[in-house]
Amino acid sequence: MNYFTEEKHYNTLNNYYRYRFNSKVFKIALNGDFTCPNRDGKISTLGCIFCTDSGSGEFGGSKHETLQEQFDRIKKIMEKKWQNGKYIVYFQSFSNTYGPIPKLRKLYYEALSLDKDIIGLNIGTRPDCFNDEIYDLLSEINEKTYLTVELGLQTMHDKTLKLINRGHDLSTFENTVNKLRKRNINVVVHIINGLPGETPDMMLDTARYLNKLDIQGIKIHMLYIVKNTPIYRIYEKKPFPLLSMKDYVDIVIKQLTLINDQIIVHRLTGDPEAKALIEPKWSLKKFIIVNEIDKLMRKNNLYQGSN
Repeated sequence: MNYFTEEKHYNTLNNYYRYRFNSKVFKIALNGDFTCPNRDGKISTLGCIFCTDSGSGEFGGSKHETLQEQFDRIKKIMEKKWQNGKYIVYFQSFSNTYGPIPKLRKLYYEALSLDKDIIGLNIGTRPDCFNDEIYDLLSEINEKTYLTVELGLQTMHDKTLKLINRGHDLSTFENTVNKLRKRNINVVVHIINGLPGETPDMMLDTARYLNKLDIQGIKIHMLYIVKNTPIYRIYEKKPFPLLSMKDYVDIVIKQLTLINDQIIVHRLTGDPEAKALIEPKWSLKKFIIVNEIDKLMRKNNLYQGSN
């Protein structure tokens, strides 16, 4: 089934969670003090060109706090807006399957035990940070809770993956998706629109490619330039074109019409930290961007999967 409404012509995460869990559901981003093979020297020490020093957004947990301290602090912030709800704990910063099995097991199970209202676990990671032991551990956890693995892809185009220093190719990503789905583990994929050298057609090709895979969710971001990233240093020396808000909205709408109407849309924008953002400034206008997407889809009678 889909979870469209009169206002939203696509499957919003909020509507899906309300249907599945009969409750408002909040994600609480925890920091498990992970690193990444693209930063620790296994693949590279540079990281992806857009990656920040923290590896997460403004509202993620701090590695200097225990998981319980992180959870309690962020939960208090959530409760100021919403009194009642359930929680999904989310290991967000860097690559959260990149570590020894004892560490992974300890952190995952500890996270699930932080509060009686935790109903699931999200794990953000790279497609090249898996082995058979990790798949087995995830399968075990998947039997006990609502588990989702979030994989950064960014683009289907190997040429761009190399340019942005991802350190893996498309075949590695696809192989990981297939292995996770064989174990019935939910997969959410991150993509970025506006990467250097990519045309709108290339961005639409990424949506078409993902539509052929057995994935359960998608996060769509725009490329933005923030301080203390490799792409900032590149942009500072030689600025290159970035998408306008109008172009971004147009591309996202076309992507939504291309993807299967069973896929859940977890995000339609990025979430840059205002004090670190260089360009584009419009990327801070999260609600305006989403409202424009909704308005144009209603106006033109467009729905997720309609193309």
